[in-house]
Amino acid sequence: MDEYTDLEALSHRALCDMAQVRPVLDKIADKWTILILTVICPQPARFNEIKRRLDGITHKALADALKRLERNGLVTRTVLPTQPIGVEYAITPLGHSLRQPFEALCAWAAANGDKVEAATLRYDNTGNRR
Repeated sequence: MDEYTDLEALSHRALCDMAQVRPVLDKIADKWTILILTVICPQPARFNEIKRRLDGITHKALADALKRLERNGLVTRTVLPTQPIGVEYAITPLGHSLRQPFEALCAWAAANGDKVEAATLRYDNTGNRR
């Protein structure tokens, strides 16, 4: 019974905070943000290095995501005095504060990906598509 009460309280608090929470989640819970921050968390990286490590991301998608992450204070962009000029991206302390929840989410995805895929196949095979 206590577990239900705790979940009810958490749910109520989340709904009350939705006006504050949703805009932030919209900025970090997209297709590439977690993966980009995961790449640059251990050490700064150049654009092409990030692109190579994120199989499937387009040049435009990465450029847009990095610009958005910089705007939101999660990434810094440093122009390097090289020839030709290089740019390096690094995670900020604010971005680094997402490390623990992102690691937990990635671990959950790795541990449960097969279950999610099996559920998707079961659903699709029962004709529940609308």
